[in-house]
Amino acid sequence: MSEPEGIILTERMDWDNMRVFRIVAELGSMNAAAHRLQESAPTIGRKIDQLEEDLNTVLLVRTRRGVELTDAGRIALSHIHAMAESVGEVFEYAGNRDRDVEGRIVLATGDGLGPYWIAPRLPEFQAANPKVQLRMRIVESVPNLQEGEADIAIQFTEPKSPEIIGRKLGVLHYMSFASEAYLNECEQLPNSLFEYYRYKTILHEGYVNQIERWAPRVAELKKMIDYSLVTNSAAAMIEVCAHGGGMAVLPSYIGEVDKRLKPLNLPEIAPIQFWLTYTERVRRLPQGQAVLDWLWTIFDERRVAWFRDAFVHPDQVKHGSESQIARTF
Repeated sequence: MSEPEGIILTERMDWDNMRVFRIVAELGSMNAAAHRLQESAPTIGRKIDQLEEDLNTVLLVRTRRGVELTDAGRIALSHIHAMAESVGEVFEYAGNRDRDVEGRIVLATGDGLGPYWIAPRLPEFQAANPKVQLRMRIVESVPNLQEGEADIAIQFTEPKSPEIIGRKLGVLHYMSFASEAYLNECEQLPNSLFEYYRYKTILHEGYVNQIERWAPRVAELKKMIDYSLVTNSAAAMIEVCAHGGGMAVLPSYIGEVDKRLKPLNLPEIAPIQFWLTYTERVRRLPQGQAVLDWLWTIFDERRVAWFRDAFVHPDQVKHGSESQIARTF
């Protein structure tokens, strides 16, 4: 069989064979594809052979490590991907055109953004999408979306898998807050991060290990800081801080969420990027796209100052309108 420069997929093609080829190409192994599809390896091999016969070309080369695509195989795979997308669009736009979006989506996020930014805005999503059940899971580690641990995740590391779509959603700007009661106890306020050792400091367990990213020479500083509380609960941090337990290192948006906490007049400690991640399968679900669109809206940097690349101090928002800040962006 030859390897033509182009591939023509005709009506006589068996879609199941093309689907099997797509998975074999993705996994790079006949045995791995057989395991995922719960079919025998010989059955997978026969379907690939039939597809190659239909196309009159060699698509895969068997090696000791698995399989590798030929040039014709790569061309065929691109056509098959395009066909799969077209089929998905038929079901997405035609099949669901005349009915409300419905279904369940599991969103995984941390204990800060989930309860304090996303949850207060959830009623507006529910009002617009009454038949979509959004399940929000608070997690401490990145869920495996391919294994179904969640449908959509907000995470602080950029995904490496080509099967996971990752789009930067924003930046969290960490800074210090304290209550009026604690500030009244202090003879003077810190002028920089390197004066924090004089004060009680409340930290989240999740970013104690990230503190080296916050400032130069901070390894020595970390030994000097008086941690009055280290916890894996954002709620515990906020409540202890609000009741005079010390200075809490929190994202800048907390200044809008809880007025009991007063932002210190200091630069940010650290900017940390976060990503919105999901699979192509979830994006093609009407309920998945509805949740994704809504999340983009509530984190939209054109409307919300807190998640932009540039740090905006809460006092800037307090003393100036959001529209004024937006015009300077």
